[in-house]
Amino acid sequence: MKKLVKGLVEFRKNVRPHYLETFAKLALGQSPDTLFIACSDSRVVPNLFASTDPGDLFVVRNVGNIVPPCHRTGLSAGDKSEAAAIEFAVHELKVSNLIVCGHSECGAMRALLDKTIVEQMPNLGEWLMDGEIIMERLQHDHDCPPQLAKHNRLSQLNVLQQIENLKTYPLVKQKLQEGSLKLHGWWFELSQAEVYAYEEEEGKFILIDEVEAEKILQRIENSK
Repeated sequence: MKKLVKGLVEFRKNVRPHYLETFAKLALGQSPDTLFIACSDSRVVPNLFASTDPGDLFVVRNVGNIVPPCHRTGLSAGDKSEAAAIEFAVHELKVSNLIVCGHSECGAMRALLDKTIVEQMPNLGEWLMDGEIIMERLQHDHDCPPQLAKHNRLSQLNVLQQIENLKTYPLVKQKLQEGSLKLHGWWFELSQAEVYAYEEEEGKFILIDEVEAEKILQRIENSK
């Protein structure tokens, strides 16, 4: 808490002056082009590793970057907070990209593998029930790199499952069919601070270096 308070003073004195014009414009409205769904983990900082500015990302964060699927009624099968954010981002903000970003050493994935972790946390246990389907995928998965620890393989599969869950939302499905929305799966490796993107044709996560970044940008450009 001390660091936070001191950081506010530092921001006010040395950073705020450079962003006053930006925030003055943002006070009139926001127009991010991306909804970024990430884990609540304090080590995952999207604005840092993606070098984004205020107003660039509409962010949803929860334990395990989980997106509860939608019922046929159009209502979320789980917590309505994620569903509300998805609808607002797609319908109101008209974002053109949805990114699900998982990460290595995820506590939620460890908890899925070891149920004793949530014995004293019933709400967390209930929340992670949406992740049980990923456990099934892990049993039959042959694509994740074998050198990855089990919880990290589960984390990558979790990203792919949440992308499938996003497709169950009527608004998302509609925009995908129209070609005005793209889904992306990213994975942040903590120890090296590297970000990987899932390439469907190759069936694996690829490091986003200059070459991969150019491929992603070209794909976005061609879809316009």
